[in-house]
Amino acid sequence: MFKQLDDLSQLEDTGLLIFEVIFASIFLLIVIIRYAYMRRFETFLGAREQVHIVHTYFAKIVHKSMYLCLILLPLSGLAIAGLFVRGVTDGPIQGAVLAIHESTATLSYVLIAIHVSAAIYSRIKGEGIWSSMVPILKEEKPTENEIIKKISAFEEGIYDKVQTIFSSNKE
Repeated sequence: MFKQLDDLSQLEDTGLLIFEVIFASIFLLIVIIRYAYMRRFETFLGAREQVHIVHTYFAKIVHKSMYLCLILLPLSGLAIAGLFVRGVTDGPIQGAVLAIHESTATLSYVLIAIHVSAAIYSRIKGEGIWSSMVPILKEEKPTENEIIKKISAFEEGIYDKVQTIFSSNKE
């Protein structure tokens, strides 16, 4: 997030260009390895109670979208660098690749914020999921807070309605 180029012309610095290519390649490799590793585990590993099917689908969509963005980001960055080295500094192709790069960066920020917010919310609810993801502030038991219980019940009601809508569409 903090290591961004202000202008494509900065890639004229060969050292910076090489650094960007190496950084993107290593980042891409790490994301692919992590995705391959994490696919083996359930989405809500550590949950104390059954997680609503709609919640599970939503979480899987967010996770897969996050991985897609985190793969497209370095791929598009490498494409930008490759086009730049070939002398393509503007035009429709470079513009399209830049648009993909910028869009995936923005979307990845949004998805990461959703993921972190959901993890914190899960921690507040005391579902047990936080404890399987984060090595600190382990959850002992589900929350006893009445406000959180009401919010959670409201959330479950929304999931039920969404499930009803999608179930009726299949019929």
